[in-house]
Order: sequence, then C-alpha cells, then structure tokens
Amino acid sequence: MINKDFFAALDDLERDKRLNKELLINSLETGLASAYKKENGETRSVKVKLNPEKSRIEFFVYQTVVEGEPEDETQLSLEEAKKIKSDAKVGDIIGEDVTPKNLSRIAAQTAKQVIMQRINEAVREQIAAEMNEKEGELVSAIIRRIENNVVYVEIMGSQMEGVMAKNDQIYGEKYEVNDRIKVFIKRVKDTLRGTQVVVSRSCAGFVKKLFELEVPEIRSGLVKIKNAVREAGNRTKIAVYSEDPNLDALAACVGQKGVRVNAIVSELNGEKVDIILYTPNLADYIARALSPAKPIMVKLSEDLKHADVIVNDDKLSLAIGKNGMNAKLAARLTGVKIDIKTLSSETEDINGEFEEEEGEVEEQEE
Repeated sequence: MINKDFFAALDDLERDKRLNKELLINSLETGLASAYKKENGETRSVKVKLNPEKSRIEFFVYQTVVEGEPEDETQLSLEEAKKIKSDAKVGDIIGEDVTPKNLSRIAAQTAKQVIMQRINEAVREQIAAEMNEKEGELVSAIIRRIENNVVYVEIMGSQMEGVMAKNDQIYGEKYEVNDRIKVFIKRVKDTLRGTQVVVSRSCAGFVKKLFELEVPEIRSGLVKIKNAVREAGNRTKIAVYSEDPNLDALAACVGQKGVRVNAIVSELNGEKVDIILYTPNLADYIARALSPAKPIMVKLSEDLKHADVIVNDDKLSLAIGKNGMNAKLAARLTGVKIDIKTLSSETEDINGEFEEEEGEVEEQEE
C-alpha cells in the first residue's frame, strides 16, 4: 500500500515536535498490527512494516512450519509450506503478504491514536529530560494557582508544572496568581501522575544561584562560594573566596555602591545577607561568620569541633541574634559548635579559678 500523505505527515511530526521518527514508526507498526488482527479476526502473528523511503505500508501474517497436523492457525504443515517455499523445513517461519489496498477506518483511527499517544509520551519525556538537566538551576516561572498553601507554577519556556510546598516558600512572602517569580529547581521526581518538578525559594541554593546571576566573577569561577546557610525570610550567610590574590572576592559580591548585593536583597524582599570572606584559619572564619558582631577572642577546642567566643558585654545580643539565629547560622556555616560569652563573665570565671587556685596553695602551705 502506497501512502505518501501518511509519511509526509510523519516527517512534519518529526520536524515540528522533534520526535524520534524511528520510535514513532515502531509504535505505529505495533498499533496497526493490533488493529488488523482485531478487525479481521486474525489469530496468526501479524507484522506491519513501514517503509518511509518507498512510502509503503505492508502487512504480513506469519506461521511456523511444523511436522504433522497443525494445532492452530499459527502453525503450517510442512507439506503446505513447501507449496509456498520449496526448500521449507520444520521450524521455519513462513510469511504471507496480506497488505490491504487501503487503510480501513479502524486502522486509520488506530494510527491516529498511536500517533497522539506517542506525541504526548515524547513531549513528556522531552520535558522531563530538560528539567533533569535544569535540576539545581534558577528559572523563571508564572504562578498559575494556589491550593492549600501549595503554590503551583508554570516553568517558562516549557509546559512543565512546578510545585512549591509551604516549607519551600519564603516566610512572610505573598504570592498571587499570574505573578512572575524566580524559583530554584530542587529535584525532578516521578509520581503516579507523571513527572513532578519540586521548586523552592527558601533553600540556600536559591541564594547561591542569585549570586551567580548577579556576580560575573562567580559565574566565571574567579570567585567561589565556600558555603551558604539560610533562614528564609530572615537572614542568609554566604562565605566566598578567590584563589587570585589580586581579586577582592568580598568587593566583587557587594558590587559598586552595593549594587549587586542590593539586587539580591531586593529579590529576597529585604532578607539580610551577610557576605563572609572565607579563610582556612578556623578561628578567624568563626569570628567573621558572627558578623555583624566582632568578637574579642575565639578559643577552639582541641578537636576543632567547639569554640568559645568572647564578645563585649554590649555586643552579646548582636552576636547571638534574634532567637539565637545569628549564632546558629554561624555554627552551620563553619561546622563548629559555638558558645558565646561576655567579656565580664569570662573575667569572673578566670578570677574565680584564680581564687580557687590561691586557696589550694594556702591550704598546702598550712
């Protein structure tokens, strides 16, 4: 059967939908074979071959050559087989061309269903593949609906839906349908309803990507992000450094007159952002991490897992932060447990220890 229009349509689909033509043809061959068997009550094996080069669609039925009487229509006696193929032997599979002159209505409908199904599958696979490549990236999205505090967005440039749960939203941020927002693709997962894209605005990765967007030196690798921690809606601490001694990593991130960091703060709706210059000197790193406070002294434990930080009495609340947030973020940024003490309390402790030692000396002298 020659059908040039049919194959021209396949070419259009391949070009317009960017579908894999080979996979599409395989699906069509399977679908048409099934339709032929159903329409004609055929019990033999049916195979359809699509030949794009000749614009031909061919239908074949197959039977296996057996010795003796066939048990069903899928089998053919050796005697009958030799009439078709003189050198036939037991075990051979003999094919018969049963190509109809025209595709029946049922076959045509089946072809259409197979094509549409394959298009939908291919589009989903293609979008899922694109989203997997974008995992860990920042993308623009449009809010399409909000249900039970879950925000559903359409990721621009694709037909994919992103899901932003309550814990992935910035505390205190208001969302409205049709708002355009930036979101961070946390992960792409398969569900019973298909591929689901989990997006976030509250994770530290969101802020890292904002810095990459605003700071060319980070994009180029001249400035690197050591670590970033965050309490979304309140404060972020990000540690940066450069291996180039002539490059000021801190100044690069802040920008001239603060233009770069201010753009990031604006996207975060006023969230405080502390940019820390990383140093391998752990005591100095901890002192910097407690910004905006400036400790007097940092005493590290022998295993480097704990630090006592001394601050002036009037700077205690600044070092600890509201609800202990500044100290907690500094500990997470550096990976060290931090205890903050005032200078006066530390002095009292030292004096107390000194007096105890004096008392022990006096007892020994007596």
